Order: sequence, then C-alpha cells, then structure tokens
Amino acid sequence: MIICKKFFMGSLFQNPAGSEKDGLTSAFSRLALLKKPLVTMVIFMMVTMAWAQQSSTDGEISVEESYLQQSIENMIIRDQSRTGGRDEKLIAMEYIEDAISRGNTSKEVLDALEYLSLEGLTNKTRENGRVINNFPDIRKRAVTNLGNIGTPEAKNTIIRLVISEPEPMVLTEAFKSLAKIGLNENGETVNAIAWVVNRFESGRGDEQMAISALEAFEILSEKNKGVINNTAITTISRIASSNHYNRLIRDQARLVLDKLRLQAAEVQSKNK
Repeated sequence: MIICKKFFMGSLFQNPAGSEKDGLTSAFSRLALLKKPLVTMVIFMMVTMAWAQQSSTDGEISVEESYLQQSIENMIIRDQSRTGGRDEKLIAMEYIEDAISRGNTSKEVLDALEYLSLEGLTNKTRENGRVINNFPDIRKRAVTNLGNIGTPEAKNTIIRLVISEPEPMVLTEAFKSLAKIGLNENGETVNAIAWVVNRFESGRGDEQMAISALEAFEILSEKNKGVINNTAITTISRIASSNHYNRLIRDQARLVLDKLRLQAAEVQSKNK
C-alpha cells in the first residue's frame, strides 16, 4: 500500500496544491482515463515495485525472483510497444531504455526495438487508406538503442531499416549506430550505407547524412583492421566531388580517403 501511495503521489500524478486525499482521488481519476494497455503497465509496475521493496527488506532477491521480475518487465515492454499510438510508443521506449541501462538486453527487448524501428515502414497501420503510425522520432530512438545493444541481431535490424527508411534524420542516427556496433561481415554494413547515400544523392543529397556516412566508413575501417571495400571508396569519392555537398563536406571526404589509404598501407606493411 505504501508503494501504491508513493507511486500515485509521484511526478506522474502529482498534486502539490491539494491534500493527500485529493491527490489520490485525482490520481485514480486520471488513471481511469488512460488506455487499457497503459493501465495494465501501471498495475504491473506497481506490483514489481512492491515486490522489489519487500525483497530489499527481506534481503537479496533470489534468482527465481529476479527472473520473474524481468519476465514481467519484458511482457510490459512487448505489449506496450505493439499497442496504441505515439504516446504509448514513447512510454514503451522509456521502459526499454531503462531496461537496457540495467543490463536487460533480452530477446523481448530486442524484438520490441525491432518492431518500433520498423513502425510505419514494414509495420503499417492504415485508416481510410492513410498510414497513421509513421513515427520517425520513435524509429530514431529505436536505432539508437539498437546501437547500444550492439549485437549482430541489432545490426541486422538496422540494416533492414535503412533499406526502406525515407527520413534523413533516422538514417543519420542509423549510420552512427552501425558504426558503434562495428560489424561489417562480407561488407554488408558499408554496402547498405553506401546504397542509401547514393540513393539520396540522385536527388539533392543530405549533408548531415553524408557526414554521418563518412564517419561510419572511417570507424568501420578502423574496427575491421583497415578493411573497406570498393563500394565505400567509390561512395566517398563521389561525396568528395559532388556539387550536392558544400566545400567542408567535400574536404572531409578527401580526408577520409587519405586516412583509408594510410590504413590500407599499414595493413599491407604488417602483412609482409
């Protein structure tokens, strides 16, 4: 009961001007207005918070209790990521980020991020023929967190996203996450980045995305012992000579080419 009371009197349902009784009444009134998935989430979080307090009183929680608490958290994340509109997705993202910060990178968390990263792309909800779940800001946060997880599965999900993603701000973040993960088996990561940059350059190009791509190529080369394929080199060369980009970006592209040449030379020297 103490946990429930503290929860409802917290920042989500705060009523600083009223009495404690009025605050609780207001809290329950607001809770009644929330959608069912969110109500379920709140109830589950209250249960887990109460359990956590009880465990801290009795001593360290057991492995079974820890596993069950994570299972409840995973269930909340899974259900919340797949229901409702943008507000519900934002709440799901907050719980995902909190879970990752505590080391929970379970399959359920990864699956939820995969779903959210493709929200409005491959996972479309239509109303009168119009897509109503296109949330670029959600996809951007999803790829950031996939980069924080850093597994091959996370990398594969990001590559799936970049192939169909139309928003430069999401792609810019996706390139950063791919560079952070650093995996480039068979050149698939640099190939995906190069393909996107070339696709946008056929229109008007995007300067922030080009900068992010250049940084990603450089980092991926460093993490893979100077190995970079011709597709990346060709793309960087095109950025260096394209009128779609300003002089600073073209100069940066030339600097990256010089660094890649030096890295390749060092690798050849060590292999002799």
